[in-house]
Amino acid sequence: MRKYSWKGFKDLILRNPVVVDQDPHLDSGDENAERGNWSNKRDYILSMIGYAVGLGNIWRFPYLAYKNGGGAFLIPYFTMLVVTGIPLFFLESAFGQFCSQGPINVWRAVPILQGVGIGMVMVTLIVSIYYNVIIAYSLYYMFASMQFPLPWSSCPNQTDTSCSDTPIVYCNMSGVLTANWTQQSNTCNSSDIITKAVQSPSEYYWDNVALQRSSDLGETGPVVWHLALCLLLSSILVAAALIRGIKSSGKVVYFTATFPYAVILILLIRGVTLEGAKDGIEFYIGTQSNLTKLTEAQVWKDAATQTFYSLSIGWGGLMTLASYNNFHNNVFKDSFVVTLTNAGTSVFAGFAIFSILGHMAHIYKIPVEEVVKEGFGLAFIAYPGALSKLPISPLWSILFFFMLLTVGLDSQFAGIEVLTTCLLDAFPKAFKSKRALLTITTCSVLYLLGLPCVTRAGIYWVTLIDQFVASWVLLFLVLLEIVGISYVYGGNRFIKDIEMMVGKKSFGFWLWWRACWFFISPCIILVILGWSVVTFAPPTYGNVEYPSWGLALGWCMVVFVLIWIPAVAVYKLIKANGNPWKRLKSLCSPSEGWHPYLDIHRGERYSKERCFRKKSEKNHPEVNVISSSWL
Repeated sequence: MRKYSWKGFKDLILRNPVVVDQDPHLDSGDENAERGNWSNKRDYILSMIGYAVGLGNIWRFPYLAYKNGGGAFLIPYFTMLVVTGIPLFFLESAFGQFCSQGPINVWRAVPILQGVGIGMVMVTLIVSIYYNVIIAYSLYYMFASMQFPLPWSSCPNQTDTSCSDTPIVYCNMSGVLTANWTQQSNTCNSSDIITKAVQSPSEYYWDNVALQRSSDLGETGPVVWHLALCLLLSSILVAAALIRGIKSSGKVVYFTATFPYAVILILLIRGVTLEGAKDGIEFYIGTQSNLTKLTEAQVWKDAATQTFYSLSIGWGGLMTLASYNNFHNNVFKDSFVVTLTNAGTSVFAGFAIFSILGHMAHIYKIPVEEVVKEGFGLAFIAYPGALSKLPISPLWSILFFFMLLTVGLDSQFAGIEVLTTCLLDAFPKAFKSKRALLTITTCSVLYLLGLPCVTRAGIYWVTLIDQFVASWVLLFLVLLEIVGISYVYGGNRFIKDIEMMVGKKSFGFWLWWRACWFFISPCIILVILGWSVVTFAPPTYGNVEYPSWGLALGWCMVVFVLIWIPAVAVYKLIKANGNPWKRLKSLCSPSEGWHPYLDIHRGERYSKERCFRKKSEKNHPEVNVISSSWL
């Protein structure tokens, strides 16, 4: 009986050799059994929407629209979406899907530029550290909202003159400063009015309770324990969602990617019913729109930058998520769905934000522009302050910060997936059966690296990383990416690769994409990059300036990201064979590892090219096998 069983087992192995090597975490129905695929199309689309729709859609776009002419800003915004956003999103997604590899291994197409992929992963690594901290902020505020009244609804100490609901105004009457002079029915000449700047209750809570902020970067102080615990919880949530890679995160996004829309809709419905909401919306996109702003170059630059960053182009996440698609997935249609959803979310969220800010301005009887902020100021000061004035304020506050939490988690999921995918692609035998352990280890390392960001000087570190790493550095990486694909690898070659996935298209169909990839998008990126570098100013947090050693650390982070580009290129040139010119030509040509992942998708085109390359290198070492890289 034992002998029969062994024979049957041996026959099973011979008939199905992949069964033994297959990752037990992967579903047997995957097209690519070795790497795995999305369980279905919805998992991928929701993951991409969750990744692209980030905190910038909620706390940056509404401010930019208000600042740059209101409704008029939509003209340059959607123009830039068409000429840079969608083409670059499509390019990155197709690049990753074609070879089913992460952002490092895709550069087998142009080996000399593999450092660009490593730079993208380094950006994702550094940004994931502080993004985890922002999720921790959202968790803390969500828990703090579970009390009535909200702790930032009023100043904790009425005798503290640094905190007040309204600015403290003094009147210099006969050399004597008199406070609250309006209440004493006294008149005061405008030249005698002295206004003392004070913190609002929400700002006071943010600085002194939530952050326990120190005076500058050099005054680190101890770890703020409640933020450290929230950071730990954030890391646990991310690790749990990614424990089985895309198989588990693809199900979690059914909630995390859709719930924010429900909250935005609820906040919008509540907001438009409040007094003053109309004034806020008018300032956002309404009669206050200023078409003359379109003549200002800064407006177009802001539109292009917002489009670029909000779609998460250049981070490596688009390639990573697309690499788990089936080979013949219609990546062209998906790119339109995700990019247009992302843009619509930005506009939609702005109405919910400005309707409630308009109500806040109405209560304080001040202009709307005086309550509008961006970034941390909007998410953790202005908007919480406005929500505290509503009936049942804890409910609205919990919903808002839970929305920020889910938006942040979606982006963090993709960031961690970039890191783990690159490690799995580089060392498949070592990590293939240890995906869960790899995910837990990655999240643990990010937690430890994030601890300096939850000290009393933590907000300064977060701002430093944001201003130096998540800035023009990405523009430089994407410029090299599009030049490498369009001009070195070859735009026509890349189009043929895409047609292998989505089917043959007409010349007229590709005319627009050629124009964008070869000329329009690179030129726009080059202009924005040059502008960003020339106008770059040392970051500050409010009125606090960074010490010289802090700025030096910021530049060190920039060098850490970009140094991989020349370092990898030089290393590969040294390791290559032949004279310098032959080495350069070989590294500007696709390596033998560049092709669709599965043999069944390579077809005659890649099989013939691969055989021709091997034969040419053997018999004619001086032949340049890639003869038509240019248009």
